[in-house]
Amino acid sequence: MANIKSAKKRVLVNETKAARNKAIRSRVKTAIKKVDAAVAAGDKAAAQAALTGAISEIEKAASKGVYHANTASRKVSRVSKAVNTIA
Repeated sequence: MANIKSAKKRVLVNETKAARNKAIRSRVKTAIKKVDAAVAAGDKAAAQAALTGAISEIEKAASKGVYHANTASRKVSRVSKAVNTIA
């Protein structure tokens, strides 16, 4: 553990930010899994509904700086493509 007061604070702040980022990433992964499950089931209506939620979560994560803009764009593209492949 750090000895200097400011270093101790940095450790605590970094733990807080890491926990926040982890929670946001987890929400994005869960949303994407819901889309994938709907696509696997072939349920286009459920997939469309899950897609809007997933895109929203991904965009929120990007706006908060958890994901780079290009990473968010790639994730949106991949889930959209998966939904569009349902006949």
